[in-house]
Amino acid sequence: MKLRLSLLSLTAATAGLSALANAVTGAAEPTRLGASIGDDLAARDRQAAQKARALDLREQAARAAEARLRAAGGPAAAPPPAAAQAATAQASDEQRYAELARIYQAMKPKAAAQVMQQLALTLQVEVARRMRERSTALILSAMEPAKAAALTTAMARQGSDKPGWTALPASGAGAKPSGSPVSG
Repeated sequence: MKLRLSLLSLTAATAGLSALANAVTGAAEPTRLGASIGDDLAARDRQAAQKARALDLREQAARAAEARLRAAGGPAAAPPPAAAQAATAQASDEQRYAELARIYQAMKPKAAAQVMQQLALTLQVEVARRMRERSTALILSAMEPAKAAALTTAMARQGSDKPGWTALPASGAGAKPSGSPVSG
């Protein structure tokens, strides 16, 4: 008996070997559909991880709030001393004045002067003391002369934490009040 291979069986064997070779080498290169599915799965995993982190943070916040409530309700919780409250209030005021100073320094001098003139003199002084000298000078030059003079006088009387500044006496000894500029 002679074994004769038919053309059909040879073609089937070749197709099988080809499919096997493609399966082995084709696994390394993903198709567009495979890449899309992989991207979707990765995005879903990232979203799940973000939700898990958010839940963990909420849980930690809830635990911290619960601990604060327990501590506040316990007998060991005592009100802070008045000196500590005063220091905290002063630090808070300092921070607010410094913040306002940064805001006014960021504005154009003319606009800052228009707004600053509307403030109470004590607030003007506190803000101006915390500003850079150049910014203060530009704002003062854009203000109405009478209001700029009042602010300057108040700043000088109060003194400053800047080097070279000293408080002037309230009586203004040695200063000549004059209504007109000196010609010379």
